[in-house]
Amino acid sequence: MTISELYNKFLECNFVSTDTRNVSDGELFFALKGPNFDANKFAKQAIEKGAKYAVVDDVNYAESEQYILVEDTLVALQQLANHHRKQFDIPIIGITGSNGKTTTKELMKAVLEQKYETHATGGNFNNHIGLPLTLLSMAKSTQIAILEMGDNKIGDITELCLIAEPTHGIITNIGKDHLEGFGSFEANIRAKSELFNYLLQNEGLPLINSEDPILKNMAKRFPSPVFYGAEGDYSYMKYVIANPFISYMTSEEEIIETKLIGRYNFENIQTAVCVGKIFEVEASKMHEAIADYEPSNNRSQLVMKGSNTIILDAYNANPSSVEKALESLQETETKLQKVAVLGDMLELGATSDSEHKAMIDLAQKLGLEAYFCGVEFYKHNKSDGKFFSTKEELIKHIASAPITNSLILLKGSRGIALETLLEAF
Repeated sequence: MTISELYNKFLECNFVSTDTRNVSDGELFFALKGPNFDANKFAKQAIEKGAKYAVVDDVNYAESEQYILVEDTLVALQQLANHHRKQFDIPIIGITGSNGKTTTKELMKAVLEQKYETHATGGNFNNHIGLPLTLLSMAKSTQIAILEMGDNKIGDITELCLIAEPTHGIITNIGKDHLEGFGSFEANIRAKSELFNYLLQNEGLPLINSEDPILKNMAKRFPSPVFYGAEGDYSYMKYVIANPFISYMTSEEEIIETKLIGRYNFENIQTAVCVGKIFEVEASKMHEAIADYEPSNNRSQLVMKGSNTIILDAYNANPSSVEKALESLQETETKLQKVAVLGDMLELGATSDSEHKAMIDLAQKLGLEAYFCGVEFYKHNKSDGKFFSTKEELIKHIASAPITNSLILLKGSRGIALETLLEAF
C-alpha cells in the first residue's frame, strides 16, 4: 500500500494510536515493534476494541481487510506523518535544547493562541514516535504548529526535521544533557545544531538568543537570523527580579509579574515574546498570556507545605539545569532559609562522577544547605549527614530532623521522582 493510499485510510479514522491500552472506536492502530515487544501480536486486540484499521508489518497477523500490511510500521507511521504535514502551508516551529524546551513551548503556545489556532506537542511526545503522532493529531484548521524535538544521540534531530519539515527553529540552549548517548558536550552541540542545519538547507528562519555565545556563533551561517535577548535585538525585555516569581519590563516599560520561578525561566519568556512579535501578536495580549501561564507537571511549581515553600522542579535534571536552579535559589530574595534537595542526574555516562561532585561543590560555594539523594551522589558521601543513597533514607532523616521555615528546591532526574518527597515536609 502506498502512503497516499494509507493516508486515505487515515482520513477515515478519528485518531492514531500505538497503544492497545488506549484504543478507541474508529481509530487507526500502528503495531510498532521494540526490543522487548512486538505489537503485531496485539493488532487483533486493537480491532476488537474498536480500531477501524490496524497497520502491521507481519503477514501472519494480517487477518482481513481491516489489517493494513506495510514493510515497516514505524517507517510507515513517520511517512504518514510527513504526508499529513505536507497538506499544510503554515509555519511549523521546531524547538529543541538541553533545558527549557517544554516550558518555552507552552509559553509560545499561550502567546500564539491569542491570534492563531495553534497546535503543539503534548506531554513528552517529542521523539521518533511521539512527533509523528503529534503531527497526525493536527487538525485541518491549524494555523501554526509548535513541535518539540528531543534527542539522545547525533542524528535524532535530523530525523525529526525530515518528518516535520520546520519553517522556523529555536534551540533554547545547549548543556550537559544525555552525555551518555552523545559521548561529549561537543557532540551534543553538533546534535542540537542539526535543527539549524536543516533550516539553512531549506531556507528556514532561526530565532537565536544572542546572550548565548554558542548559539550566537551558530548564527554566522545565516543571512538574516532573528536575534533576541540583548538590548538592540529584534526583541528584548529587561529582567527585574525573581522573588521567587519572575518580573520583567517590556519594551513599553510595563512591569509584568509572572507565575514562573527562577531567573533561568526568563530566557524562556524572552523566546516566547520574540515568537509572538514575529507573528504579530498584540503586545498586551502576549504579555497577559505570559502573566497568566502557570507551570505544571513538576516543572518549577511552587508548593506550600506548612511553614515551607517548595520549588518543585523534579521533572528532569542535568548538570546545566541543576547549576541554574542552584544559582537561582541563591539569588532569590527571601527571609526563609534556603535548602536544596538534589537527586541523581541520570544518563551522564563516564562524566557522572565528576558532574555530581561539581554540583556538591557548587552548593557549598553558594552557601546553600543541601541534601543529596541517590547512588551517584552517595559516592561522594562526606559523612556529614547530608547524603542518602535512597529516598526512603532521606524521608526518615527529615522525619527525625524536620526542615521548617525554608525555601526548598527539589531537583532531580525523572527516574528519581523527587516529587514523592513532598509528603515528608
